[in-house]
Amino acid sequence: MSEAIDARGVVVELGGAPIVRSVDLAVGEGEVVALLGANGSGKSTLVRSLVGVVPLAAGSVRLLGATLGRQVPWGDVGYVPQRVSATSGVPATACEVVLSGTLHGRRLRPPRDGRERACAALAAVGLGAEADTAVRTLSGGQQQRVLIARALVRQPRLLLLDEPVAGVDVPSQQTFARALAELAAAGTTVLVVLHELGALAPLIQRAVVLRHGAVVHDGAPPRPAPDHAAAGHEHIHPHDGDVDPVHDESGVTPTVRWQP
Repeated sequence: MSEAIDARGVVVELGGAPIVRSVDLAVGEGEVVALLGANGSGKSTLVRSLVGVVPLAAGSVRLLGATLGRQVPWGDVGYVPQRVSATSGVPATACEVVLSGTLHGRRLRPPRDGRERACAALAAVGLGAEADTAVRTLSGGQQQRVLIARALVRQPRLLLLDEPVAGVDVPSQQTFARALAELAAAGTTVLVVLHELGALAPLIQRAVVLRHGAVVHDGAPPRPAPDHAAAGHEHIHPHDGDVDPVHDESGVTPTVRWQP
């Protein structure tokens, strides 16, 4: 299996402080991988470095077989940043924002079937009825879904998502999970930053956990404790703290424990 993402020895520094520390990350074509970790663990910074939004202090990144830079086939890459507004001060409908996702350095005009594709992408995230609605009138969660649709409209080979369902209601999360499942079934590679697996859990094939900017787990997705919903439970989550082995009938499965 060839690698859609091949990052080696990645170091990122912000303000002179190391945020990502010598991370190696390989994601094979067609894999669906979750990037987990506590707030401040470096998840978002790592993803931004993978798409060139923040510079590398050391290391190398290859996307879809090309060294990070102009050589990357960016028309085949979709990226949804963490919780940013879809508005830009310019009046635009949800469809127009999504349609902008078909544009990139080598394509300056939407394709002929652009509106049809944009409407299909909006329907995939549960906003089919809002295609002609001004984005500024949508809620924050709906705007986040518009940005997800903007990434989906490219029908990307590689999709990077940073907390895509944060602030999105459960039915919409489930709608998005179904859309993501269809993409994955078609062979799209997905790297998704998550607070917890939630509605996307059935899709996740592998989890990478960061702590203090370094990888502390790379393997089977951590499983929550059976009493997770019980009153007084000390919350075990797959996104924070130390990785502890927990045995079950299938062997050793890592979980991640934090203290609130």
